[in-house]
Amino acid sequence: SDNVCVTPPMFRSRRASLVRRLWRHRCAGPGPEDGHGALKPAAHALFKKLKDEELELLVQAVENRGAGPSGCVWVARAEPRGTKQALPPQVLLCRLYRWPDLRHPHELKRLSCCQSFGVWGGCGEGATLCCNPHHLSRLAMPGEWDGGAGLGAHPWRTSPTAKQHRTVGTGAQGMPIGTGGHPGDVTPQAQAGSSLLAPADPGLAWSTTRDGCWCKLAYWEHRTRVGRLYAVHETSVNIFCELPQGSGFSLGQLQAERRSAAVRRARSKIGRGLLLSRERDGVWTYNRSEHPIFVSSPTLGPPSARGPPVHKVLPGYSLQVFDYERAGGQAGWRRPGDGPCDPNSIRISFAKGWGPCYSRQFITACPCWLEILLTKPR
Repeated sequence: SDNVCVTPPMFRSRRASLVRRLWRHRCAGPGPEDGHGALKPAAHALFKKLKDEELELLVQAVENRGAGPSGCVWVARAEPRGTKQALPPQVLLCRLYRWPDLRHPHELKRLSCCQSFGVWGGCGEGATLCCNPHHLSRLAMPGEWDGGAGLGAHPWRTSPTAKQHRTVGTGAQGMPIGTGGHPGDVTPQAQAGSSLLAPADPGLAWSTTRDGCWCKLAYWEHRTRVGRLYAVHETSVNIFCELPQGSGFSLGQLQAERRSAAVRRARSKIGRGLLLSRERDGVWTYNRSEHPIFVSSPTLGPPSARGPPVHKVLPGYSLQVFDYERAGGQAGWRRPGDGPCDPNSIRISFAKGWGPCYSRQFITACPCWLEILLTKPR
């Protein structure tokens, strides 16, 4: 008789249990066009394609909600069906577990912790990609100064000047990652005008500092700097208050002589904090916390602005906070009360905003904030 491979019942029940756990942790609210009922057949079809190891990794990532490191969940890229493109697996899982209103893969940006980071989509027949929803962020497009509105609160807008580079380096954990990953998993044909990295790319010059330190971090509470400068040598760094696992710049370890109630309240909202990464086109930040962060950088505003604008970045969103191409022609700003602004620095406040739309006019009035001092090449 023919040998038939039958999955033992114990393994079938194990997979069924994992799928039930996945379905139990989906987002509460349905999207604007289709609820979870419409996504359920596609989700279960995707779960069937995943190997046992990938299914367990996905459960782990979904259940800890990105609080700790998680592995890549590999799946074959979605293939066109007839004239309509199948919903990409990363979009499907992000709708289920993070953003029910997500519409398009170009709204997503892959994080530097992912092994698919920086790799163009559609490369090669039968190619795989990571669909771990916590290896992705939503893309915040600065556009004009938002006047206090949250980046990401408006409908997503395309950026005609966005470029995409395919160069591979090594990340903080020794994994091959891209250096210059851009929104989504776009094919070169879909991104008209994109180009490969030129040898004279300014990001390359910024990465060739003498000691390998590309920036230093200073943590402030109002007008007082707390702790020493933290030098960053890896491609990316997590900045957080207190976490049970993970590595990076722990603000919870910095001791101050005394802290006001306002500072203690703000520190309690830092949580997972943010991910700061150096990429070929500039510096990106990803808001990992459950509260907004506020960002100011000389390259975020128009050249005619009196000073750097302040942008609110919602949880789960990424924003390019420093543009290497624009940095060369920037001069220092001086704003009353804030002092001189280094054209090679970024300022980020946790949970509290400042500027014309807020009661705090200057960042020195914010309870907890971070200064990122970029190392300019010599």
